[in-house]
Amino acid sequence: MGPKDFLSKAQLSELSSCIREAEHLTSGEIRIHIDGKCKRDPREQAIRAFHLLGMRKTASRNGVLIYVACESHKFAIIGDKGINEVVPPDFWKDVCLMLEAKFKQNEFAEGLEEAVRMAGEKLKAFFPYLSDDKDELPNEVSIGKDE
Repeated sequence: MGPKDFLSKAQLSELSSCIREAEHLTSGEIRIHIDGKCKRDPREQAIRAFHLLGMRKTASRNGVLIYVACESHKFAIIGDKGINEVVPPDFWKDVCLMLEAKFKQNEFAEGLEEAVRMAGEKLKAFFPYLSDDKDELPNEVSIGKDE
């Protein structure tokens, strides 16, 4: 199953709505990127996707990417410089554990929705929502190419 078939259109739409809702808790920017195969460490591939998606362009450098390589059964969650400078090293551990459990149950969309909600909740402690907050990055799920 390639990245274009990993989630249905309805699930993709629901995830975009979930991202919008989570971003009303925080000034942070949350994105999801779905790739097919990951031929290297998923964290390295997530960093590459982070840069290709232009996620470093946020004013506070507070973007977070949930990266999934659906065919390789790998994922990673990474934050930008502004996040990494203020949060503890294991900040995303509970999100990763939940996501791993959901993925093992083939509950991909549900796991991603929960990961987005958890990310918003966690980020609000460090990057609270501001009344003049601008949505700096797209909320749609980014889909990579089939390999």
